This record gives sequence, structure tokens and C-alpha cells, in this order.
Amino acid sequence: MSTDFSNNAEESPEPRKAEVKGCIPSWLQGTLLRNGPGIFSLGDTSYSHWFDGMAIMNSFAIKDGEVTHRSRFLRGDTYKANMDANRIVVSEMGTMAYPDPSKNFIFKAITFLNHTVPDFTDNGASNFIKYGNDFYATSETNYIRKIDPVTLETLDKVDYLKYLPVNMVSSHPHYDKEGNAYNMGTSIAEKGKTKYTLFKVPAVTEKDKNSSEKWAPALKSSEVVCTVPCRSLLTPSYYHSFGMTDNYFIFIEQPFKLDILKMATAYMRGVNWASCLKFCPDESTLIHLIDRKTCKVLQTKYYTRAMVVYHHVNAFEDDGHVILDVIAYSDTSLYDMFYLSKLKEGLQDESYSKPSYKRFVLPILSDKDVTVGEDLVKLKYTTASAVKEKEGKLMCQAEVFCKGFELPRINYDFNGKKHRFVYGNCVEESALAKEIAKFDTETKERIFWSEENCLPSEPVFIPRPNTESEDDGVVLVSVINSNPGQLCFILFLDGKTFKEIARAYVDAKLTMDVHGFFIPQGN
Repeated sequence: MSTDFSNNAEESPEPRKAEVKGCIPSWLQGTLLRNGPGIFSLGDTSYSHWFDGMAIMNSFAIKDGEVTHRSRFLRGDTYKANMDANRIVVSEMGTMAYPDPSKNFIFKAITFLNHTVPDFTDNGASNFIKYGNDFYATSETNYIRKIDPVTLETLDKVDYLKYLPVNMVSSHPHYDKEGNAYNMGTSIAEKGKTKYTLFKVPAVTEKDKNSSEKWAPALKSSEVVCTVPCRSLLTPSYYHSFGMTDNYFIFIEQPFKLDILKMATAYMRGVNWASCLKFCPDESTLIHLIDRKTCKVLQTKYYTRAMVVYHHVNAFEDDGHVILDVIAYSDTSLYDMFYLSKLKEGLQDESYSKPSYKRFVLPILSDKDVTVGEDLVKLKYTTASAVKEKEGKLMCQAEVFCKGFELPRINYDFNGKKHRFVYGNCVEESALAKEIAKFDTETKERIFWSEENCLPSEPVFIPRPNTESEDDGVVLVSVINSNPGQLCFILFLDGKTFKEIARAYVDAKLTMDVHGFFIPQGN
């Protein structure tokens, strides 16, 4: 059975109990939020790219062995403007919105000026972020929308630029044990310089919790940790995530760049903003290590071949090395696969470049007494290398674990520490996953789950409380079920065996989404 991904979703804002088959562990209590595009056409206009669709949020509340589902569209300024006009009037990355032909010249002139210095969308259809005690729907622009994680109502609009000099921000922050959040954003031509800004959003203190003052976003207390100068002023690198260990942040400056000048003229030239992204395969990728204690970038420069990374798996330290696991592509064809015209063809395209799960090893010891051409990696369990080319410059070669693996998730209790297991989607033949897998980084073996005519989401691992075993927990997956007469469902897999322990059929049609965020009960 085929699924038409250009069909508009329907929201179900009232809570509905799901029909549970099997036994959900009693310790699993909380809410899984999932986010993704949901509306693709309005009036006589349509989005060109799947990522551009207006966001729909789903929640699966799990309590005492039962599951309650609800969904809502994200009702931000973008949603309201489009709905009021009954057409797409706010541009997205892959779709440039043009005014109604019946509008007068002044209206068209204002629209043109708004696109020359663009005010980006607040259509947060990529992920959820927690800052302080608040949850936000996010994409990668300077706007995020606060949401109620219980009712999924859309609340305040927050602009990063009011608190930090960042025009674009990653949708994959990191969190430490104290609840502090860390994220990265790009500052475009700020004081004549384009740079990458790493910032911290402190956890909420007891004093803050008990304060009677009017609500303010936790970003109000944010602080810049470090800035990394861009290699080129008007073509900053695109990135979707970064890495963090106990002592380091890891940022990949890849030769996948956003051309700012082209972006400013895109509307006038009749092209979308995505066309202003360019991949430079002849250029190298530069990996930056940032010391968390000194808040400075290490002087050693780690280079590797041109690649495109959207998702970091994890990073950790071992005996003077930083180990970095990523999902890497050899080109940018993945984005093109999600144009709705391609999705209608079933994503079967010879140009598809399947990703590789790669492990890089970055030695952090001085290379002063090392001869040129020597490999500085001393770990015995990896074939990754870091060869000295000249003082302060290492050329890194990754170990490839497997291919056709994406949307990686680990036990986040092991974030920044040595992990063994990774859960993800299998994308061997196309970017559309029909099965998911548990990957063992030691044995290189995979265990799979799939079901006929079913499309699984990114798997989210939830650890059993107070366990010491890395894979002791449950994997949550929302599943689009295209079998006639059958409902979509949320799947519960045993984290160790990857066998089904339960499923909950929801009385609503689920749609393909992007990322999920689990909120434990009482958090």
C-alpha cells in the first residue's frame, strides 16, 4: 500500500484512549511528543517540499499501562497568516511564497522587501526543545514557539535574537545532568563577522520555580559559551546537530554552505532559499573541539574529506581521544528526495546516496614530537585514524560501521559517555524507512523490526529507572499502518531483545514526522 505524503493531516485535539495490545511496563510513565509537517496545500497553493509543511504535533500520554493520544496543529504566526489568506503567504526553505496576483503593487513591493531581509517562519516542524521548565516546537530559524506539552496548545512566540546574536539555531540541543541546555546558532555578519555561537540556557533554580514574577523565557538567562569564526564571511556552514562529552563540545564545519548573498536575492530571482545551499565536494570538512573548561577552541585542526552530516550519534572520551560517531552522506541528495514530487514517486531514485554510520577518533594530545605521516590514534578497538600532515593539522579517516542507517537515538543517560547500542531507521534503498534496527557497535550486528505496509518513525529509547544496563528499557515508535481496515499505532519494543511487548492502536490517522521527545511523568 502506498502513502500519499502530500495529503493534509487532520488534528485530534481531544484526548482519545488507545486500544492496548500486550503489556506496557508499569514503570513507563510519561508523554512522547512527536513533531513534523502536516499541512501541504491551502487554497490553490501547495508547498514544494515536505519539510515545509505546517507543523502538526502528536502526543502519546502513557500512564498505568494505558495510552492517550491527541494531536494539534502548531498555531503560530505562519499558520495564522496562511489560514487568514487561505493560501501560502509565508515562505519556507523549499517553497517561496508569492503574493496573490490580484494584490496591488504596494503589497507586492512590501512582500519583496520582506524577502530581501527575510523575517523567517515560526513553523517549528522539526523537533521539541526544553529550555528551563518550558517546551518549544522548533525548526532552525530564530523563532521557537512555546507549547503546552499536555494539551499541545500553542503559546508564546520567542525570538532568539532578543537574547542572543543568532539568526539560525540547531534543533538538537544537548542537556547535562543538572538540566542545563546547550545549543549552537549562526550569527550572520554580526559586527561585520559571521560566526558560530555556542550558548548555554541554565536550568531553572528553586528560586525561579517559586518566583511570583511574570513569566519570561529561560533564554533571558542564556549565556554565550564560545564563538567559532566562520571560514568564510558570507557562506556559513549548514549544520543540524553537534556533539558533547564531559570535557568537550564538537562542531563540524562542513562544506555544505548557505550563500547569504544568493539568499537575499532569491525572491527576486524566483528561486527558493534551499537553492542557496551549496555543497563543495572538493573542500575539506573541519572538525572543531571546544574545551568546556576554558571555553576555547583547541588549536589542533581536525580535517576529513567533504561530507554532509545531519545527525550526530554520540561522542565520548577515551585515553586522550575524543570519539565522534555521526551519520554521514557523500552529497546533499537527501534533501532533494523530500520534494513532494519525489515522494509521490516513492523515493526510488538512482541519485539517492545512502548514509554511512562513521566513527572518527580525534587525539587531544600534543603532536609536537610526532613526525609527519604518523597516525596519532592509539586505541586498539577502532580502525579510525588521525594522521599528522603538519604541526597542528591532522587528517582524519573514519571507521565505517554500517550503511543505510539514520535518525540515530541512544540511551541519553550515556550521552557524552561510551555507548554500545544505537537505535535507528533503516534507509538502505531509499530515504523512506520501512524498518528500524538496533545496532551493536561492538559486534556490528543489527536486530530488525518491520511489518508489512507499515512505516515506522524514528525510534526513541526510554531507560528503565535506576538501571545500570545500557539497553534495559523500552523503545517507542509511532507507526503509520497502511493495511486496509487497520489503525495506526504506537509500538513498544524491548530495548534488549528488540521484540514487541505491546502496541497501542490510536483512533486517528498518523502521518510521517521528524523527531520525538519523551517527557517523564513529573518532569
